[in-house]
Amino acid sequence: MSSSTVVSFAGGDVSGSSTVTRVESTAAGTVVVADATPFHPVDHTWPDQPGDSGEITLDGSAVRVSEAVMAATSDEGEFAVGADIPVKRGAEGWTWLVGHPLEGEAPSWLIEGARVELSVDSSRRAGLSRGHTACHLASLSLDLALADLWRKDPGADALGNPNFEGKANQSSRIHADGAVDEYRLGKSLRRAGFDTETFAATLADREAAINARLAEWVASGAPSRVVTDGATIVDRRTWHCELPEGTAEILCGGTHAASLAEFVSISVTLDLTDPQLLVMTTRAVPAA
Repeated sequence: MSSSTVVSFAGGDVSGSSTVTRVESTAAGTVVVADATPFHPVDHTWPDQPGDSGEITLDGSAVRVSEAVMAATSDEGEFAVGADIPVKRGAEGWTWLVGHPLEGEAPSWLIEGARVELSVDSSRRAGLSRGHTACHLASLSLDLALADLWRKDPGADALGNPNFEGKANQSSRIHADGAVDEYRLGKSLRRAGFDTETFAATLADREAAINARLAEWVASGAPSRVVTDGATIVDRRTWHCELPEGTAEILCGGTHAASLAEFVSISVTLDLTDPQLLVMTTRAVPAA
């Protein structure tokens, strides 16, 4: 039985050698799988961080990888890619892989058993990593700024504050040096004990409090890293950040900055144009 793909992106790797294990023609084009990869794939069930792009090379010849994706093979031999995977990542009966979709046709040298070099677009990865770290910090600061608006206990976030993020977030989209998060402020959140009316009336003050906290955290230059439970794409990974209030630990499959010293600033804007939907836009300014 084949093994799940070994991945090295959690430690910050952007290059590596690997052996091609399969080259598949799919409806979306040719997808290459290797036994190990530095490429971070977009998750098919929670696609918050885009997949890495880059190149596969052999003896000076190169082919472009558009955006790495999740792939999987069932015990019965079914091969599925991205949104066509019918189960959640880690489900029993499936082997979990990183797929490398090619821009164009596969060259003749890209065959099963070939020993190739994999290289990620490092500047794009760095921007996405900063965007993901900024996204987590913004959500933790949001939780803290809204802590007094709960009449019931919604559970705690990674810093022990009431978990608005966990209760209300319905989508998160990370991009280079930023993110956009959407939170549903409907009846279910009010029933859970959240005071949406006071929140709406004090929106500007909440935004200012979030940004003040983010400025403190960036100034701390806190270490940030991903801790892994194993080497494969399905092993659990957790983001750790040693903030002044304590170490935050959040389950996370993405990539991250190595330190908050990589930022000049992180700030958010809160938009409640639709009273049922909070949109938080996070912007990071990278250090030179």
